[in-house]
Amino acid sequence: MFLSRTPFPRFEIAAAALLLFAPVCGAAQEAGETVAAAAVSAAGVSPVLAAPRYTVNAGDELDVFVWGEERMQRQVLVQPDGTFAFPLAGTIKASGRNVSDIAAEVRQRISLNYRTAPPDVTVSVREATGMRFYVLGKVRSPGSFTSGIAPNVLQALSMAGGTADFADLGHAVILRQTPQGQIVEPVQLKRLLKGGRSLDPGNLAKPLPTLASGDVLVIP
Repeated sequence: MFLSRTPFPRFEIAAAALLLFAPVCGAAQEAGETVAAAAVSAAGVSPVLAAPRYTVNAGDELDVFVWGEERMQRQVLVQPDGTFAFPLAGTIKASGRNVSDIAAEVRQRISLNYRTAPPDVTVSVREATGMRFYVLGKVRSPGSFTSGIAPNVLQALSMAGGTADFADLGHAVILRQTPQGQIVEPVQLKRLLKGGRSLDPGNLAKPLPTLASGDVLVIP
């Protein structure tokens, strides 16, 4: 076999070295990222948290789409008991669940009618009218509101236009109806609305209270 004695051009040698070095760099970078993630975890610093997934409420309108089955596309209303009916699937419990879980149950139920793999099912919230809450008292725009997510107290307050003059932020409460009866949850808005003047940087020691469907936020 004939071997050429012609020296490699400098740029070819540099390219070859770069190719050999690249996997090492990638491994080092990956290891560095792992160590950094471990350090963040050890320091108690939380990574960016995903937004909470919306859970369906009675009164919500849903779009149910069965791929390839035009006759099975439906707009359904979640009934007061938290269910809806769907062809070949029967009665589906929707209240308190996210749309992915609902779609998976619909697909599993209709699969009994297919010899091959059942088509994919997509469920989406068309109108989140079931997520209705109320803000009353000394706010600029009291009333009922709907939301595509479960809002925290500050988000709910902003939807009501903020506080009005002489609002007693130290005695705000959430009224909530539960199967065991109505409960009252105190909310300390005074400190929250002062922002950086009263709050330490970093994670909140206690998460902001979140309103559920039917809750009433009262600002005296």
